[in-house]
Amino acid sequence: MEFKTVIDFAIELDNQDPIKHYKTQFHFPQHQGKDAIYFCGNSLGLQPKNTEDAFITELRTWKELAVGGYFNGKNPWLYYQDYTKKTLAAIVGAKEDEVTVMNALTVNLHLLMLSFYKPTKKRFKIMMEAGAFPSDQYAVETLVKHFGFDPNEAIIEISPKQGEKILHTNDILAAIDSAGDTLAMVMFGGINYYTGQFFKIETITQKAHEMGAIAAFDLAHVVGNIPLQLHDWKVDFAVWCSYKYLNAGPGAVGGVFVHQTHANNIDTPRLAGWWGNDEKERFKMEKGFIAKANASGWNISTAQVFNTVALKASLEIFEQVGIEALRIKSIQLTAYLSFLLSQLSNISFEIITPENPEERGAQLSLYFHENGKAIHHKLIENGIVVDYREPGVIRVAPAPLYCSYLDVFRFYEVLKNNF
Repeated sequence: MEFKTVIDFAIELDNQDPIKHYKTQFHFPQHQGKDAIYFCGNSLGLQPKNTEDAFITELRTWKELAVGGYFNGKNPWLYYQDYTKKTLAAIVGAKEDEVTVMNALTVNLHLLMLSFYKPTKKRFKIMMEAGAFPSDQYAVETLVKHFGFDPNEAIIEISPKQGEKILHTNDILAAIDSAGDTLAMVMFGGINYYTGQFFKIETITQKAHEMGAIAAFDLAHVVGNIPLQLHDWKVDFAVWCSYKYLNAGPGAVGGVFVHQTHANNIDTPRLAGWWGNDEKERFKMEKGFIAKANASGWNISTAQVFNTVALKASLEIFEQVGIEALRIKSIQLTAYLSFLLSQLSNISFEIITPENPEERGAQLSLYFHENGKAIHHKLIENGIVVDYREPGVIRVAPAPLYCSYLDVFRFYEVLKNNF
């Protein structure tokens, strides 16, 4: 498609958008009495309008049934984590018995790494991208320390080439080859939070397995953003949050994928709790943990009902629209954004996110050579919500569920007319 730099073109694209009506199903922060333009779903998604009623339903059940809500009411709480499985499985390309929800992202990362990181004197190294989100860095650092290793020796960080901002897949694969049989685990973010680069998960997984290593991913910036095929790609495990593109609210329950190969094996090591025990044995209250033969075998505590309500509500929207339709719109939205940005000559910046749409999601990261923070403030003053990361990067994420082409054009107009 040949894009144009006129407002009528943006309006025409919105009129042709088959999923445009989903924008009306979300609450927006207000700016001068109007909906703000919200490009920050990569940090916290907007609240779906069906969320309030979803909470009221469970509050009413608690009010009227108390403990009886575990077995009765509209959504018996005993099985609450299971209500998310069908749609999550479709979003991440998994079988239903390979996914579950529990805890929060980094808690789940710790738990899964403890299950799958089995270091030996020779095979003990973990590979990750340099500049991964700090929680991932801290989790890996403390994991290897827990097993008595020096992080400087046990952690391999892959950095971009001198003068570049993104990683080349061939360099990642070469590094895995070089580590050889010293490598115990590859643990990458599916999308780098800073650059917005989407890594080739299938290719990295295959190479890790060739070296005898576990392939693991933090998919915080991927799930609900880009369609995945985790089962077919044979990823060993993955974790994610649900408060970004899944719109489940601040601190919402985290998600877990464990490949069927491991999930169906009740002898796969794990830290156990009552909720992961075989349900046929759970209420016998006896010693001896017997894991569920699925990803829910990693559940530890009672289902976090009120931490899962908003996710359940949001997933109803995802089930209606479908992740593939979201991806089609997302690719065009970011392409349109990239085109408009390329027309600007009044400010000095570069897009550090890969140009290839197959290597990015809904986020474009703009590196401003000067005045980045001031530009960020000006955008906020004009009712455009984006976030700023040092040094000089503004992350712009037009989530396709609730962002429009006109939103993208307005963003371009502010940059064009105010600097």
